[in-house]
Amino acid sequence: MNLLNNPWLPFLLRNGKVEYRPPSAVADPEVINLALPRADFQGAAYQFLIGLLQTALPPKTHDDWLDQLLEPPSVAKLDKAFASFENAFELDGDGPRFMQDIDLLEDVKNATVSGLLIDAPGANGIKNNTDFFVKRGRVDVMCESCAAIALYAMQINAPAGGAGIRVGLRGGGPLTTLVMPELATAGLWERLWLNVITRSEVTQKGQQWTTPHPEEPSLFFWMANTRISDKKGTEVLPENTHPLHAYWSMPRRFRLLFEEVDECACDICGRKTPHVVRELRAKKQGANYDGPWLHPLTPYRRDPKKPNELPLSSKGQPGGLGYRHWSGFVLNDEDNSGAIASAVLKGYLEKQVLVRQERRYQEDIQELLTEARLWVFGYDMDNMKPRGWYSIEMPLVEIPKGQQEKLRTWVQKLTELSRNIAWMVRTQVKNAWFSRPSDAKGDMSAIDNQFYDATESAFFKTLLALQETLQQDVSLPHIPSSIAEQWYFALKKEAMRVFEDMALSGAQESMDLERATAAHRQLQYFLSGKSKGSKVVSDFIKQGGFDPSATANSNASATATTTGDA
Repeated sequence: MNLLNNPWLPFLLRNGKVEYRPPSAVADPEVINLALPRADFQGAAYQFLIGLLQTALPPKTHDDWLDQLLEPPSVAKLDKAFASFENAFELDGDGPRFMQDIDLLEDVKNATVSGLLIDAPGANGIKNNTDFFVKRGRVDVMCESCAAIALYAMQINAPAGGAGIRVGLRGGGPLTTLVMPELATAGLWERLWLNVITRSEVTQKGQQWTTPHPEEPSLFFWMANTRISDKKGTEVLPENTHPLHAYWSMPRRFRLLFEEVDECACDICGRKTPHVVRELRAKKQGANYDGPWLHPLTPYRRDPKKPNELPLSSKGQPGGLGYRHWSGFVLNDEDNSGAIASAVLKGYLEKQVLVRQERRYQEDIQELLTEARLWVFGYDMDNMKPRGWYSIEMPLVEIPKGQQEKLRTWVQKLTELSRNIAWMVRTQVKNAWFSRPSDAKGDMSAIDNQFYDATESAFFKTLLALQETLQQDVSLPHIPSSIAEQWYFALKKEAMRVFEDMALSGAQESMDLERATAAHRQLQYFLSGKSKGSKVVSDFIKQGGFDPSATANSNASATATTTGDA
């Protein structure tokens, strides 16, 4: 099967039907999304298609990029652009195989195809019978389509796997951040093209841009002799690869074993097919990525005080993803917090500026670039063990030129306040529950998560209000009083509600009302900024210039009347 001209990807059409077509179907205006059978496959397929467009149609400038957004290519034109790369996308056959070792790997034992799935139990888990939650035997056979996307998903997300089993270019469990259109009528082309960037934006320091070619071994590793990392000096550094290699990284050595059968149902998608994969061969010492890699679709972080240390990709963490992570994903801040937004997010903000300056662009294009959402997804990994899969969409805002630093400062104040209040809610719930709260063990993150979930809507309303303020008056030194007040009372209301729901919801016979009342009182003192350790709260109130003793209801109407007062 060739991944560029065979109908192997499931596409969702405007009429609600799902059809399997070649990748060029992304240019069909009737195609609105992908429809992969697993969440991690859906994320991987997006990255596959973005990488494919970035490789076959790399825009030279932002104007070139906008031209393609205004006038997308036809399916036939896209087929023609992909055709020159077909040799590099053969999944089976005697020649080079897509993302597979060029050697036959006949010196290793066959393994089950489930080894391509990050959430499948490893050999030790099966041997020691410890696969309690991630069960063995769920996937014994895959169709070619599912095997192809599983292979790609593993290569771009490869977790740590023990000695000699190489981790992915971005490290284990990397997060991916994509820009998604807010418009309900947007097609898949817009969803993908918003995440394509210019040649200069995709090129890292030390790399040299050259026209992508299917036989280029520094772009597609599987087209040449295997990169083996059995000794020092074999590390794969950014400066030794093509700028687009990050989309096609290949840390693992695999060889899929294809079978011809009468007909067999795929254990993942359920489709019946005569071409299946039950087993594969895998070998250690694949490409060993090292150096200052910055994948275009992933945010990173580095310590500003240690400039010589390598950047670390943002990863999924226990407790999930939410608005408290928004700033680190969107707003580049290498010098202070060390947050490095993905090249795609940086490019999106640059395109916003360009469209605002050029009146020739249509209103719907302006809307597409100013009303978008951030899609963040990825595994939460504990070394080589997956703890969960996270996927969340959050609003993006239009940031006036030169105001990114001010917005970052304001957002940090909002999230700092919510973090401190979340901590105090958890502390006082524990004080209400336990006579010796400091000795209480166990994961209490559910308390924080409930608070963050309850205040997420208020955060993004506040964020949009800050956007409107910066568009009207860029001279304000602090968050406008009405907006600060609105945020404070939203947090205060939900803090008290979460506390009461959790601290007072147990059985009456097990509840200590005296302890719960004391914890309730301490939380109120903290929220008023009058208790020990509430300096963040008191500073926010003082800078906001509002009365914290007023009721939330009496201040709700005031927030709607003015957003620009100092």
